[in-house]
Amino acid sequence: MLVWIILIAYLVLMIGIGVYCRKKASNVSDFVLGGRNLGAWFTAFAYGTSYFSAVVFIGYAGQFGWNYGISATWIGLGNAFIGSMLAWLLMGKRTRIMSKHLNASTMPEFFEHRYGSKGLKITSSGIVFVFLIPYTASVYNGLSRLFEMAFGIPYEYCIIGMAVLTAVYVILGGYMATAINDFIQGIIMLAGIAAVVIFAVAKQGGLFTALTKLGEISDGVPAGSLNSIFGPDPINLLGVIILTSLGTWGLPQMVGKFYAIKDNSAIKRGTIISTLFALVVAGGSYFLGGFGRLYTTTDAITNPATGKLVYDSIIPTMLQSALPDILMGIVVVLVLSASMSTLSSLVLTSSSTLTIDMIKPVVERKKPMREKTQVLLMRIFIAAFLVLSVIIALNPNTYISTLMSISWGALAGAFLAPFLYGLFSKKITRAAVWASFISGVGITVVHMFLFSLGLFPGLVEAVKALNCPLNLLSPINAGAFAMLVGLVLVPLVSLFTKKPEKEVVDYAFEGYNRDI
Repeated sequence: MLVWIILIAYLVLMIGIGVYCRKKASNVSDFVLGGRNLGAWFTAFAYGTSYFSAVVFIGYAGQFGWNYGISATWIGLGNAFIGSMLAWLLMGKRTRIMSKHLNASTMPEFFEHRYGSKGLKITSSGIVFVFLIPYTASVYNGLSRLFEMAFGIPYEYCIIGMAVLTAVYVILGGYMATAINDFIQGIIMLAGIAAVVIFAVAKQGGLFTALTKLGEISDGVPAGSLNSIFGPDPINLLGVIILTSLGTWGLPQMVGKFYAIKDNSAIKRGTIISTLFALVVAGGSYFLGGFGRLYTTTDAITNPATGKLVYDSIIPTMLQSALPDILMGIVVVLVLSASMSTLSSLVLTSSSTLTIDMIKPVVERKKPMREKTQVLLMRIFIAAFLVLSVIIALNPNTYISTLMSISWGALAGAFLAPFLYGLFSKKITRAAVWASFISGVGITVVHMFLFSLGLFPGLVEAVKALNCPLNLLSPINAGAFAMLVGLVLVPLVSLFTKKPEKEVVDYAFEGYNRDI
């Protein structure tokens, strides 16, 4: 009963914020970017809560904590120092200035104005829409598993209810409602993660005792490896760190937070806030996941029908075993908070991209498109996007990590290199951007068809027989590889292809010489 009271109070608060912010989302700039006037705390929390959701807390922390033990904490540290701190230091100020100077509200708009190509805008907007859908589905998947455990609500009903709730407050209030909710959700996440870690470790007799028990486990791993610094599989652990940390630099829903920040001083403060937030939330989540084997067994998480491990059930099982009712209620709200903030960011990014980058250019060939019409279209596309992602999420047999890896691999593989280099170098060519788009999406999609969809079981078995230290079947490693290929490919292709138009480049970089 107490869990229900906490949950309902939280939901009423979120919807109330959406209604309150409705009048502040009447034009495109306000709806998409909050008028580019958000301070350090709001932007840093928006960045962090968009970064970490049920995908991390339920899916990644459970799976990689099980596979790598306490060394999974390195993933959280990578998220904090590479995915947050370094991203803000390298990209925050330059993204804010250049995007404002180019009047770009979305990443596809940035590619159009920075490289002088409408084709890049249209193609990138299509990539954004298609590959944000599996990421959204993974968030639904993670949250619904926890709700199914805590309330006994069927998985399908959880997903549909989640979609309706997200639609209500994002459609009403746009980016400002999302930012205010993100701030509240961030506070809940910080307190909740700290409390869960303390209780879970205390339940095992304290940190030293818990680590000792972890080291004694030899179920499929060498004894003493799960409590070691680098764990039983450091090579594949590195692939997870690269995907989840470096990947944020190329994700439109993450980079977009820098478009909306108020000024350079807010970026400096936001860097510190965002890093500390990631240390607690990501570091705490993966640290918690490292103790998953102390709360469940291989047999308990094996699906008898398929024989596969259900990694996404590990954290819910831990929580059910370790937490009192009142803290369980807080954790449910914690995961709901994390997931709602990520979902709102994803649907807002996707709908704005479709409207501004694909529909608006077609309409304006005949006449200007009114601001109210654009906002209305965004609201319609938010609903459509949610419906598509719900359809994918209704398949409960897909791992959360697989869905997220496909999304991040394609998006960051395609966008990271041309966006990052485009902020610093005048030598990057249009052909190099196309090469990055093709390689990022190509590597991800080809790997997905060959290994993730079960279409070629003979090939999968042949690759397993190689016994390669690097897991070639992992969509996570494929995504990390796609990003690294882009970082090498873009400057290399730029050396041998037609140089960019001087006036386009000079105009793009002109903003750095002005006080914006």
